[in-house]
Amino acid sequence: MNRRLIACGLLVLASVTACGTRTPDTASQTLPTSTPPSTTETTTSSPTTTPPADSGAVTPAVKRCDSASLQGEVTPTDAGAGNRYGRFVVTNSGGAPCTLNGYSGFQLENASGAVPTKLERKADPGPAALTLRPGGKASANLHWNVVPAGNEPVEGDCQPEPSKAAAIPPDETAALSVPWTLGPVCSGGHIEISAFYAA
Repeated sequence: MNRRLIACGLLVLASVTACGTRTPDTASQTLPTSTPPSTTETTTSSPTTTPPADSGAVTPAVKRCDSASLQGEVTPTDAGAGNRYGRFVVTNSGGAPCTLNGYSGFQLENASGAVPTKLERKADPGPAALTLRPGGKASANLHWNVVPAGNEPVEGDCQPEPSKAAAIPPDETAALSVPWTLGPVCSGGHIEISAFYAA
């Protein structure tokens, strides 16, 4: 009898254990988290150009001296043994500075037109840039002779006597008229001329 009770008790105990409430395993579920990709915004800065400082002052260009802005004259400087020397002097008669650099053209003339002229450039002094202010002067040296040469007449004038010269400033095309009162120029009108220099 006692053995039956014990066996029955054990049976009941086993049944309770087997039928007991079981707590289900809580499975840890990890949900995928969607992280948006980070967008790196690249800003390209355009190069900044700094404009040059404007001083507000505009320097006007100085124009070349032309026949309209110059007055000319030929002055004697020396004479001897058939040689004659002088200066072709120009004055800036305009109201603004002008530049002069080089040799003048020079053609002897009289009332009948051109008189024979052979111009020879001499490099003493040579060309140099000059700026003539209003009233400023520049000179070119002249040399010629009064001794007949070749088939020129010995008696009387060796060449027709000029009364003026047409002088063209350097790099210009229009001539200014210059009085000539220094008599005929022999050797076919041969004249040596220097470049302009500051007078």
